[in-house]
Amino acid sequence: MRQELQSLPKGLAEDVARNLVMVANLIDEDPEQAYAYSRIALRLASRVAAVREAAGFAAYATQKYSEALAEFRAARRMTGTVELWPVMADCERGLGRPERALAMAGEPEVQKLDKAGQVEMRLVAAGARRDMGQLDAAIVTLQSPELASNSVQPWTARLRYAYADALLAAGRENEAREWFAKALEADKDGATDASDRLAEMDGVEFVDALHDDEDAEDHEDAEGDQVTARAGDDDLKAGSGPESITEPETGTDGTDAEPDAGQDRSGDQS
Repeated sequence: MRQELQSLPKGLAEDVARNLVMVANLIDEDPEQAYAYSRIALRLASRVAAVREAAGFAAYATQKYSEALAEFRAARRMTGTVELWPVMADCERGLGRPERALAMAGEPEVQKLDKAGQVEMRLVAAGARRDMGQLDAAIVTLQSPELASNSVQPWTARLRYAYADALLAAGRENEAREWFAKALEADKDGATDASDRLAEMDGVEFVDALHDDEDAEDHEDAEGDQVTARAGDDDLKAGSGPESITEPETGTDGTDAEPDAGQDRSGDQS
């Protein structure tokens, strides 16, 4: 990316780089904000492939699949690489065209992908099969040497998880549980919710401690309000007799007595 930005004037390159950094920092936590930064970068340098790619991923993260696909295609035309092929196919799925995603999975470009890209393409193809209601075919698609391998790679947890999820959808619960456990074993970064899925299958319910604390505080506040209200009622009852009523001071002529000259008159307007 740095090399691509060197083709821009220094000030412009710095502005574009700042926006691309914000896209990278926000895309997981706040994809809408990341998308906004990507649009700024795109307006500044639409002829830079790295900018088009970043804009594509930001649009993809916000489920703007048509826009994402257009940006990925532009980036691919500029670079000639096939790295974006799997995510382009997944955009086709997002647009409701799983058959196109499957067609892309059979193109020669897939053979040019590295191992990670080929696994990603396999995941997309299996997802497309499920979109089309071909659950058994999706399971077969995921069965591969990468799935059977005992070594843990960056893609291992997601591949095992997808396989477990497909098995569960097919009603093969025992096998699904085994593969969710294997996914959890490989998921060191928490990329999946395999632990939650296992707990759900085992009938374990998680309690939200923070939510319970808030409920307890609300209950205590409500009880405090009731006590205060009862105390107020008792005060009213205690002060309701004739002896509690204070008559205003009257002057000798029967009119209300005027306050002393030194009395505070905060309500007066100067």
